[in-house]
Amino acid sequence: MHDGLECGDLTEAIIGAAIRVHQSLGPGLLESAYETCLSHELSKLDLPFERQVALPIEYDGVRLDCGYRLDLVVASSVILELKSIDRLAPIHEAQLMTYLRLSGLPIALLINFNVSRLKDGIVRRAMTRKNTASSSAALRVPPR
Repeated sequence: MHDGLECGDLTEAIIGAAIRVHQSLGPGLLESAYETCLSHELSKLDLPFERQVALPIEYDGVRLDCGYRLDLVVASSVILELKSIDRLAPIHEAQLMTYLRLSGLPIALLINFNVSRLKDGIVRRAMTRKNTASSSAALRVPPR
């Protein structure tokens, strides 16, 4: 984690940054606009992150680049998958869980900016000790 931040504190900081972006821009923009603005907010928080991180697949003992990209990876521990769509579908959560499994990272946030209240567009998933992705017990959303 970054500078002693635990996973919960880190995801809380990320969600707070996403809420600030959403409050400023509102719903209805392209995903790329939210990614750029969220990157700016993460920089202001001095959180290290990478954009459009390649996610290769290992198949038949060979590492293959299939073109998958993680929107953002924060502090080498939290995957951010950003959307700007009418509604999240089960396939989006399945994608998030696959990203967790393939990357080996502990936490992922699926954030849909195309909602009235951003907290209604956030899904948090974590890797369990058995190396399977599962839903987390609670999502802590910082106060506005």
